[in-house]
Amino acid sequence: MNPIPIVKELVFAGGGHTHALVLRKWAMKPVPGVRVTVINPGATAPYSGMLPGHLAGHYAREDLDIDLVRLARFAGARLLIDRAVAIDAGAKVVRLASGRAVPYDIMSLDVGITSEMPSLPGFAERGIAAKPLGKFADIWAATCAGEGAITIAVIGGGVAGCEVAMAAVHRMRVLGREVSVSVIDRGEVLSSVVPSARKTLLAALADHDVRLVEGTAIASVEDAAVVLEDGRRIASDLTIGTAGATPQPWVAESGLPCKDGFLEVDEYLRSPADPTIYGAGDCVHLVHDPRPKAGVYAVRAAPVLAHNIRADLLGLQRKAFHPQKDFLKLVSLGGQVALAEKSGFALSGPVMWKLKNRIDQKFMDKFRHLPDMPVPTAPRGAAKGVAAEMAGPALCGGCGAKLASGALSGVLAQAHGASRDDVSAVAGDDAAVLHMGGARQVISTDHLRGFALDPALVAKAAAVHALGDIWAMGAAPQAALAQVILPRMAARLQGKWLDEVMQAAGEIFAAEGVAIVGGHSSGGTELTVGFTVTGLLQRDPITLEGAKPGDALVLTKPIGTGVVLAAEMQTKAHGEDVLACWKAMTRPSGEVARALAPLAHAMTDVTGFGLAGHLGNICAASSVGADIVLDAVPLLAGAHPLAAQGIRSSLWAQNRASILCEVPDTPLADLMFDPQTAGGLLAAMPAKQADAIPGAIRIGEITDRPGLRFS
Repeated sequence: MNPIPIVKELVFAGGGHTHALVLRKWAMKPVPGVRVTVINPGATAPYSGMLPGHLAGHYAREDLDIDLVRLARFAGARLLIDRAVAIDAGAKVVRLASGRAVPYDIMSLDVGITSEMPSLPGFAERGIAAKPLGKFADIWAATCAGEGAITIAVIGGGVAGCEVAMAAVHRMRVLGREVSVSVIDRGEVLSSVVPSARKTLLAALADHDVRLVEGTAIASVEDAAVVLEDGRRIASDLTIGTAGATPQPWVAESGLPCKDGFLEVDEYLRSPADPTIYGAGDCVHLVHDPRPKAGVYAVRAAPVLAHNIRADLLGLQRKAFHPQKDFLKLVSLGGQVALAEKSGFALSGPVMWKLKNRIDQKFMDKFRHLPDMPVPTAPRGAAKGVAAEMAGPALCGGCGAKLASGALSGVLAQAHGASRDDVSAVAGDDAAVLHMGGARQVISTDHLRGFALDPALVAKAAAVHALGDIWAMGAAPQAALAQVILPRMAARLQGKWLDEVMQAAGEIFAAEGVAIVGGHSSGGTELTVGFTVTGLLQRDPITLEGAKPGDALVLTKPIGTGVVLAAEMQTKAHGEDVLACWKAMTRPSGEVARALAPLAHAMTDVTGFGLAGHLGNICAASSVGADIVLDAVPLLAGAHPLAAQGIRSSLWAQNRASILCEVPDTPLADLMFDPQTAGGLLAAMPAKQADAIPGAIRIGEITDRPGLRFS
């Protein structure tokens, strides 16, 4: 079956509420032929409606986070952990803080707002904005972990500022700490709230002993005080900014029509100046029906935005967005009590908190409990056995897609080719030494099936992965040839995709002094990136054969990439754990390899056959055994709990069957057979020097007893 060609690029800049809901709808009914890209500074997007409850201690931090890694995988989208900083509408690219330029045919902005106050002297250095939430939540957690009395000043007397103030008082009281909170406003606190609700809110603030400072502007923020223009000083150990909604400055600098820095959009949520650019949430101004900044409008806009983007891609009729004039407003009052207001009528009490909590939890459940996607079925008339093969676990990417050692060993043993005196194959290594006069050169090759939907990420990991054998043999990396297979796509996109791959790989190779000298590209069914690399030897190569009894075994990277990548494919991994895994995979081993090379008796890189498989190769080649202390083996975040859930890479079972050894029946022991992608180096070296190598962790020792033992 021919794959559907990619013909359009759809980019979502920002992971706000609207985009999160649109991505969920896209997952249920995607438009074939479109690559979707999501750009966000972090792995999660916080749901602001639950912020006061989090500050008050009613919700844990993770309770209000939408996991964008899981959501992007569910939607079949690539996630770029980066920040949009500019739009070049003429070139149709969005520029990122990292320097990347991401092309688009259709783009949507949902980048939110900030409570930063750059014009207020001292705030940037000594204050903290309530939005964006991530940094604020981290500082609040550190504040709650402290001891003793604390004074807090909240700048901004709107509903958000008063919610923050009451939540802070409640939390500190629960923690048994003395607290004093002031709310500062240049006008009147809660001036925009209807009278019935304002009366209740003012009473709640009084019950929390919140001091109201009204009718004066702020001159500056100091280390322990907020200085007012009338000369008064308001004591403050923690100054929180909630005043107003400040747009991201780069949006106004894009050249697109803006209102006070907010992107103007029409009734279809499109920029009036550019029909390929959409926007939603707090970062936009609705030209046809201006509305205040409120999450309810972001949520209600999602179905319209999803429909209109789909309509543009398919050539259908768009829908207009008509925001409601009034809506139910639910305000937290510190404890598990809330105020509900609509059409001028207000009620408060625990029942209103339960209502607010139910609405908030229902919203978050849309992302916590993503539905299972149907397993592909065999086409009618398929050969016997096709259905069973398709019903099995999906093939992993990275080294989880390798053939097992058992499938390779017999074939490779017979595939010698010609015999040459100037070529020395290295037993057990995927490399050879080439002799040219007095010079010796190592050559190796490797490639990866795409483990993620971002070609640049795959390319970086593939470059690190390919260099593994060069580093392991003690050679200095020299040159690289690329082999890139791109999925089927429109010809106009091929150069852009290939540029993404080569730019990313070039960052890794340039840092290691490697010249990219050419390569080969072709089209296929899916992304595959590989490199043939060479390295220069100034010494005898380090192989698998030199390990000696008494040697210490050291490992230079944590293991667990196989299980984390498998879980990410199944939308079962935590986003932060996936990011940590990607970071480890794209971290070069050159520095630690150069430290190990003069000392290592035997060394290999840990890749597809897992730690146990590659250690077994060292032991077999060196005629020794090994003892491994399981608790000493470093693990990637999330790897152990995922293994405990029974999640395995598709190569795990074959790796386990290929090693004949006694292993405890535990998730930790199972990870010894987890296939690694761009894994670390495993070296046998003198025990006295094993603790002197930065980045190398001792995990066991070489013995004179054959076999592997795990304890």
